[in-house]
Amino acid sequence: MKDLSTPVANLGKFQDRHVTAKGDARASVALSNPDTLWFNTGTLCNIECENCYILSSPTNDALVYLTTEDVRSYLDQIKTRKWPIREIGFTGGEPFMNPDMVEMTRASLEAGFEVLILTNAMRPMMRKRIQQGLLELAETYKDKLTFRVSLDHHTAELHDQVRGKGSFDLSIQGMQWLRDNGFAMAVAGRTLWDETDAQSRAGFAALFAEHEFDIDAKNPGQTVLFPEMDVNVEVPEITTDCWTILNKSPDAIMCSSSRMVVKRKGAKAPTVLACTLLPYEDEFELGETLEEAEQDVYLNHPHCAKFCVLGGASCSA
Repeated sequence: MKDLSTPVANLGKFQDRHVTAKGDARASVALSNPDTLWFNTGTLCNIECENCYILSSPTNDALVYLTTEDVRSYLDQIKTRKWPIREIGFTGGEPFMNPDMVEMTRASLEAGFEVLILTNAMRPMMRKRIQQGLLELAETYKDKLTFRVSLDHHTAELHDQVRGKGSFDLSIQGMQWLRDNGFAMAVAGRTLWDETDAQSRAGFAALFAEHEFDIDAKNPGQTVLFPEMDVNVEVPEITTDCWTILNKSPDAIMCSSSRMVVKRKGAKAPTVLACTLLPYEDEFELGETLEEAEQDVYLNHPHCAKFCVLGGASCSA
């Protein structure tokens, strides 16, 4: 696995959860409006992508498979804690590697939630058992289920540079199956290449038109373009004064509205994390229950500054 220690560019920063390197009070975010609960289904994936932020691969099982019973436990806790959750999100790894994926989705839909599944739409999703399970869910819940497909670029050449030769075509085949069966889709791309936002969205628009995919390339909620998560980039620490300076509210930050459940290899139970982007940081583990996860989150990581406060990142639909 990659070295996850403090990057040289930010040495001296992000050391104390309460105070910045300059001695200022570090900004924190309260869970003010829990809207999305994420489940990481496990870090195993059918492919290994360049610079995957969660280090997913065919061999990385640092986060092991969640089970349907794990998911049901947290769905019950949502009701007990009276969280106003709208959406259940599933991410990985590749979620369809998890043998319980269809049943975890079913449990979430039956509990009344919308479901967003992040997938590469490749062979794990295209297995006959999975297809049949998804078609059964579609009979009742099609309008509550969305698939966000990872297409790093709108061309096969550049997408395959990241995900491996032939992966673009396999994802397109999966998307065609989703299209033909009436499932709602979104796309997650990356901004690795020297393109403007407008150029990238125009390229995706042409791709969607070619394949008759009902996805709006201009809508950031349907075509999400993620920047590279490079912890070696110098970023400022966020202080309590930054909210006024930046004219930004803590309620706009992702950890004010979401949490993520993971299960670490060897752990006796799942745990709840503050952020989907920080799966390996002990400081962002909040406890095993949603009640414990209601605590404030201190923005003590470069990603907090670069992506969430300054970049406005959101993983939700």
